[in-house]
Amino acid sequence: MDERQALDAFAALSQPTRLRILRQLVTAGPDGLAAGVISDAVGASSSNISFHLSHLERAGLIQSRRESRSIIYSAALPALSGLIAFLMRDCCQGHPEVCGPAVTALDSCCTPNEAIVDV
Repeated sequence: MDERQALDAFAALSQPTRLRILRQLVTAGPDGLAAGVISDAVGASSSNISFHLSHLERAGLIQSRRESRSIIYSAALPALSGLIAFLMRDCCQGHPEVCGPAVTALDSCCTPNEAIVDV
């Protein structure tokens, strides 16, 4: 991911509804969600949700596919990984301990819920 793509992605995510949409789609996984389901989940009208979905798709953060009469949206996980890699690319400057907390945070977010133990 280059700087222009990162700026487009951050611009798309700088709006609260779009950020909520993306988080819903990440949670939904590769199966994705229909626009109506997304609309209900984030509390936006259908015309409003179409505008936001279009913006996220242009930024490359989500993708759509047609299933029967519905359009299903899903998070573009490679693009999100690219955005994270863009942010972390030069973080340690030869000092890996600088990036340690960020890497630890990424590791813990992907731990299955049943494996998390309260201490």
